[in-house]
Amino acid sequence: MKNESLKHGYDLSTVAQPATPSYWEPRVIQELSRQGWSLSDVSHKINLEAWKSYLPSLPRDPYVNRRWKRMSWLNINENDQVEVMGDCPMAQGGAFNDAESMADKLRYYPALEEAFMARQDVKTFVKSWAELWGIGQREPILMQITGSRGKGMIDPLQGQGIHADGCKFLSILVINRDNVEGATNRLFADKTGKQSLLEHVTAPGEVLHIHDDRLFHSVDAMTQQDSNRSFERFIIIINSRFVDGFQNRILRRHFPDAVLNDVF
Repeated sequence: MKNESLKHGYDLSTVAQPATPSYWEPRVIQELSRQGWSLSDVSHKINLEAWKSYLPSLPRDPYVNRRWKRMSWLNINENDQVEVMGDCPMAQGGAFNDAESMADKLRYYPALEEAFMARQDVKTFVKSWAELWGIGQREPILMQITGSRGKGMIDPLQGQGIHADGCKFLSILVINRDNVEGATNRLFADKTGKQSLLEHVTAPGEVLHIHDDRLFHSVDAMTQQDSNRSFERFIIIINSRFVDGFQNRILRRHFPDAVLNDVF
């Protein structure tokens, strides 16, 4: 579980300084240092319409009802380029994931499409994200496209509630939000939700950056604004430097040469 002393204060020596500050506004670095989270808008740096074109081909999540998902493990290689590492399941221990359908299980998903990963704006986003957090060469980065569509009420977290993802660095980018009521992002200093830090409806192109080992997050249930047509909300989740020993053990098994966070 998390170190209690880190929930209300921040060790600034662990806050990375990005190599390319032009991608992220200077205030993002300052806010991460001061409060452990920051909101940024990258809609002018990526082609959202092009990214949305990959959503119709997303396969259904075999573990979670009414969700679609792809994911890939990436790293920055010795040539300072974004590289797809290969297949490895997602693994979250019960200490970080309270959902019965997901906790302490290996979950296998199809990889992100090659055409998507070949896009220059995708590569630049991933590389700039790694630089923001100080992710080094051969450190695994998990990138997911996931979301829900349909009618009625849906809990995007499928029972996880207020939680942490079991890593140090986490960012959530909204790709689309169509006919959606709800799905408000929330941040807390504690897992009980008594110390609220943020309540924000994240728009397409906005990224919420979180020190995941210091804060907790959730998102509200969602339904349709117009009940006569379905809704759709999809996001990219990108995270790295795992503090979940379960995930680290699986990463070591699949990527023996990877640089992992020293938690087992």
